[in-house]
Amino acid sequence: MLVGYMRVSSDSDRQSTALQRDALIAAGVDARHLFEDKASGARDDRPGLKACLDFLKPGDTLVVWKLDRLGRSLPHLLSIVAGLRDAGVAFRSLTEGMDTNTPHGELLFHIFGALAQYERALTRERIQAGLAAARRCGRHGGRPLAIEPEKLDAVVAALDGGASKAAVCRTFGIARSTLIDTLARVGWTGPGSTR
Repeated sequence: MLVGYMRVSSDSDRQSTALQRDALIAAGVDARHLFEDKASGARDDRPGLKACLDFLKPGDTLVVWKLDRLGRSLPHLLSIVAGLRDAGVAFRSLTEGMDTNTPHGELLFHIFGALAQYERALTRERIQAGLAAARRCGRHGGRPLAIEPEKLDAVVAALDGGASKAAVCRTFGIARSTLIDTLARVGWTGPGSTR
C-alpha cells in the first residue's frame, strides 16, 4: 500500500498542502492514506509524521512529494528512511525520483548516507579546530563563571577566614548550588587552598 506524508512549515492560510496532495494522489496514494503536518521541519513533535509512521506496515511504501518534507536535515532524513527499511517499508520521493524499491533509489540512499557521514566528520573537524584556536588564544570552552572574579575573590577570602558557605551565600546573595559549582570549577577545596 502507498501511504503519503505532507508538510508545510506554517499553519497560516498562506501555506497549503494542496500541491503535495495532488502530486501524491496522482502517484497512486489513496486520499484516505494521507498524513500531514503544519509545522517546521526542525520540530521533533510532528503528530502527523508520528501517526504516519505508526500506520505503516511491512510491505508498504511511504511517499513524499519532496525529501525536505520528511526530514529536518540529511542525517534526520536518513535516520527515518533507515528505520523504514528496518520495518520492511519502502520509501519514495517524487521530486527527486528516489525509490528504495529500485536499485537506482537504493544507490541514492547509500550516497546520501555517505554524504551525511562526511558532513558529520567535517563538522567534528571544524569544532575541534575552533576549540584548538580558542585555547591558543587563552580561551576555554564551557559556561562562564556565574560569580564575577572580584566577587569570587571576596567570597574565597570570607571562606578562608572561616565563614560558612551558608553565611557567604546570604551575604553575597549567591545560590548555594552556584557557590558550590563555582568553587569546584576554580579548584577551591577548603580554607587555605590555592586556586
